[in-house]
Amino acid sequence: MTEHFTDGNPIMATKISPLPAKALQTEARFIETEPYYEAAGNEIALFEAAYASQLPVLLKGPTGCGKTRFIEHMAWRLKRPLITVSCHDDLTAADLVGRYLITGNETVWVDGPLAHAVRSGAICYLDEVVEARRDTTVVIHPLADDRRMLPMEKHGELLQAPPEFLLAMSYNPGYQSVLKELKHSTRQRFVAIEFQYPASALEEKIIRTETGADSATAAALVRLAQMTRNLKGSGLDEGASTRLLVHAAKLIARGITPAAACHGAIAEALSDDPEMLQAIDEFASSVF
Repeated sequence: MTEHFTDGNPIMATKISPLPAKALQTEARFIETEPYYEAAGNEIALFEAAYASQLPVLLKGPTGCGKTRFIEHMAWRLKRPLITVSCHDDLTAADLVGRYLITGNETVWVDGPLAHAVRSGAICYLDEVVEARRDTTVVIHPLADDRRMLPMEKHGELLQAPPEFLLAMSYNPGYQSVLKELKHSTRQRFVAIEFQYPASALEEKIIRTETGADSATAAALVRLAQMTRNLKGSGLDEGASTRLLVHAAKLIARGITPAAACHGAIAEALSDDPEMLQAIDEFASSVF
């Protein structure tokens, strides 16, 4: 069965069969190889306890600090399929739950990723959930409390989540605004795990492991990141993430000079302001 992908996530089938929606397969979403992840605290134990207690999980932290890698690692660790939804302004409840589609002379119900995950006992990960429309997140409330149910009103079905199902979502508190903040009625249903950028020694280890960079390069990139993070709120919305440091290290490993690698992978990714770009370039020159 072929699938249409929106923002990298399966939303609906483009080749529809008259088979019931529960016939959709999830095996392809099992993570077979262990994703590399370095624990910075007790997040693994906390997540495992929440999963065993059938409690939903909220991952809080800045962009590029390892939230998505962590959820992939936990899906591998718990041996559960993972379905990820990248939330955006146009995401509707129907996109999550499912809808009727017409094919030929038939009208067929097709599960959305959330219903698919419930049926499959998968981990459903709503990435950057505050980007979705505010009325969309209400659909997860019955799933995120003791009921663990997904009402499918258009389909006339009430899905009961199996013990293996877990609802997880992430958001970046630093980008909260009046229009984009997580409702208290939503967040208080979740066990929250806060993520920050790793300590210097751990971040250097991550860069070396991910890219094969030498110790000097990794240390220089971490020093550069710390300089940019000190500018948060003073010209930058966010400092350089661990993800951006890995990008720069990969470019350097391919023979790109550190100055060019840091400009392309870090400076240009953080700002369009000419003065800020110059300042970050000067930071890079001072550490390499």
